[in-house]
Amino acid sequence: MNRDRWWRLQTRAAPYLFVSPFLVIFCVFMLYPLSRSLVLSFEKTIGPRHSAFVGLSNYRYLLGHDRLFGLALLNTAAYTVAFLALQIPMSLGLALLLNSRRILFRDLFRFSFFSSYLVGQVFVGVIFFQLFGPDGLINHAVSIVAGHRVVIPWLSSPNLVLPSVLIASLWLATGYGMVYFLAALQSVDPELYEAAEMDGAGNWQRFVHITLPGIRPMLGYVVLVGAIGGFQLFELPFVLLQGAGPNARGLTVVMYLFVMGFNTGDLGYASAIGWMLVVILLALTFIKFRFFRFGPESGN
Repeated sequence: MNRDRWWRLQTRAAPYLFVSPFLVIFCVFMLYPLSRSLVLSFEKTIGPRHSAFVGLSNYRYLLGHDRLFGLALLNTAAYTVAFLALQIPMSLGLALLLNSRRILFRDLFRFSFFSSYLVGQVFVGVIFFQLFGPDGLINHAVSIVAGHRVVIPWLSSPNLVLPSVLIASLWLATGYGMVYFLAALQSVDPELYEAAEMDGAGNWQRFVHITLPGIRPMLGYVVLVGAIGGFQLFELPFVLLQGAGPNARGLTVVMYLFVMGFNTGDLGYASAIGWMLVVILLALTFIKFRFFRFGPESGN
């Protein structure tokens, strides 16, 4: 093989050689597991070695007869709605506050609020398991305010399970949303605020007519990411509640998938739950792009 031919062969093969590591990793760790789980969702399995094809039976039972899945879906949806309703205003409020030049040590406060997100859900679950305990710091603080010993059953009362998970989640994720809103706020043209102030616009008017339109794309993104994260919730309640909590009020869709797949051994039914979750997340994504399109093409 002459030198020119060898060079042409290297030139043609080089792109494929550079891409091949990604393709191998993608096929082994993404494409094959996804396709295998899709096949499993049409099977009844007893552990990883015994399975029988059942068609759509897993999906029919999941949608029509499985009360635990309905409860998990209800718990997850309620948590997600409450989380977004609180996290978005809190994150945006912090971003507006820490975007002001009047605040001293802004960088320190930004890092402090964001640093909680770096520890992870498992660690937060362990921390708040101690805080919410009968003799934990939160009950101790309430007792000091009340003037007598107060024991609030944060983790043992069915009505307080989701609020407990919600409080821990907000402590974890509020700073995360704040960082995105800060980036969006800093991209808004300051001259718009100056012009509005010269025209006599107040703080609320500037917020509604300048700030909100300027951060709408980021707002839609944070809502979508928060909704997807809410429906994927697993580690935090699993560690905090030591399972699904009283009356399964802390059961989430992903937790139910874990229980069916690894505790009962029915990997086929667990795969059906996983693909149903995929459909839900795709629907949320479609709703976001359909009803929250912000940009020149949306007319906003």
